[in-house]
Amino acid sequence: MKRAAHTFIWLVLALGSLAITYASAAYFEANQRPPFLIEKLPLSNESLYLWVLRVHVAAAALALPGCLILVSGSVLKRWPRFHRWCGRIVGLDVLGALAPSGFYLAFFARAGIGSTLGFLLTGGIAVWAMLQAIRWARARRFARHRLYAFHVLGQLSVAVTSRAMLFALESSNLNPDLAYLLSLWIPVVGTFALVQYLGSPAQPQPGPRIFYEPILHPAGAAGRDPSAA
Repeated sequence: MKRAAHTFIWLVLALGSLAITYASAAYFEANQRPPFLIEKLPLSNESLYLWVLRVHVAAAALALPGCLILVSGSVLKRWPRFHRWCGRIVGLDVLGALAPSGFYLAFFARAGIGSTLGFLLTGGIAVWAMLQAIRWARARRFARHRLYAFHVLGQLSVAVTSRAMLFALESSNLNPDLAYLLSLWIPVVGTFALVQYLGSPAQPQPGPRIFYEPILHPAGAAGRDPSAA
């Protein structure tokens, strides 16, 4: 049952990532202004914003599927060398392209400072978790490494869960800006808390006390054979 749940979540995130990448193809059409860009107008430097947006979309198209591969136990067991190289590529992608471009785009986010802070938070968690994952992998502390790898995946998965939640909230006639903030902050904070809870080592539960009755020996009997008396 647990394995089936993991497989289902993996497939949902993979399909969600594919759908987002497909929908983002319009950002790369020459001499075209994608709707997402038009929403942000006027911009002081439209060409820079579009360039950073394209970098972010391309980096995300690699990072989320890459993280899904990295957390696969089957891939790790069968192809450990591929796992290591995939981790290096995804790490470079997140730290060198995805997060920096996301930080820049956060300052143009819809719904004002609340959404800007939300995007800065999810990007900050992803960077922190990636650095920790690298640190513990180099130290060969693989349980810790895996925990932080799941934190990276969790924050990247916000791109999928946030869109799904936004669609549901907007369908309920909730205030659009409030719906946008809720669909951002709840997945960011909730995913972090869930990964931390599931990945933390179980605390030992106190068991019943065991009382031992003392074994009394007759005076002077220590070290002697009772049958020798």
